[in-house]
Amino acid sequence: MAQAKLDVKSLNDQDLKDKIQDETVRLKKMSFGHAITPIENPMSIRLLRRDIARLKTELHRRATGK
Repeated sequence: MAQAKLDVKSLNDQDLKDKIQDETVRLKKMSFGHAITPIENPMSIRLLRRDIARLKTELHRRATGK
C-alpha cells in the first residue's frame, strides 16, 4: 500500500498540530504491534516517521518565519 504524498503546505497550523498528534499515536500503535507480531511491511514504520518529521519541519518553518 503506497501512501499518498502529504501536502503539508495546504494545511493551517492547527491542522498540522492535529495531524502530528494523530500520526504520532498511529506510529506508537504500529511500533507496539510490530514488536508483538511483525507487520507485513516494516518499511511503513519508517515512512510514517518521515511523514511526522515533514509535518514538524513545516510547523517549525512557519514558526520561525523562514
